[in-house]
Amino acid sequence: MSTQPKIALIIGSTRATRFADKPAQWMLAQAQKRTDMEIELVDLRDYDLPLFDEAASNLWMPSADARAVKWQKKMAEFDGYIFVVAEYNRSITGALKNALDQAYNEWNRKPMSAIAYGSVGGTRALEHLRNIAVELQMVATRNAVHIGGSDFFAVHPLGQNGEIDTIADHLLPSVQATLDDIVWWAKATKVARAQTAEAAAA
Repeated sequence: MSTQPKIALIIGSTRATRFADKPAQWMLAQAQKRTDMEIELVDLRDYDLPLFDEAASNLWMPSADARAVKWQKKMAEFDGYIFVVAEYNRSITGALKNALDQAYNEWNRKPMSAIAYGSVGGTRALEHLRNIAVELQMVATRNAVHIGGSDFFAVHPLGQNGEIDTIADHLLPSVQATLDDIVWWAKATKVARAQTAEAAAA
């Protein structure tokens, strides 16, 4: 079987005035330069997810809402996830938390990382996301990309509104490490999941 993993780059903010598109498009371009992975941009705006209102997560029973099922099927296509993380009051956005809650099985035994941003680089939000990822049985990788401090205000509309390329030299080492982590773990867990499925079917 092919071991080239398919990775989702998930935009975790849905606000009309969100900043997320700028780092998302830049990170997408960096990932597309690689030949050892496939990358797809997934925008939460394209999924009309209701607030979680199921009887239980789909770990325990199938979801009733067709919108949740559509989201689950999309997440099932991927071998790993890179989240575009905005920090709201020291945590992730409500939209992203809701999207995480709308699935369970589809996240299991797959790696995750992030490109996070904010005045302190989205650090607190990403740490919260990593804790959530553990409960969803994801592999939270060590490396991530952080846009913070003067770099954040150099590219944010409330600052100088420059292009991400103007701070790229500050980010590229962490981009390389993050993508290396995601690819390694995605390949490893893809093989392990297949072996588990084969053993269960035997």
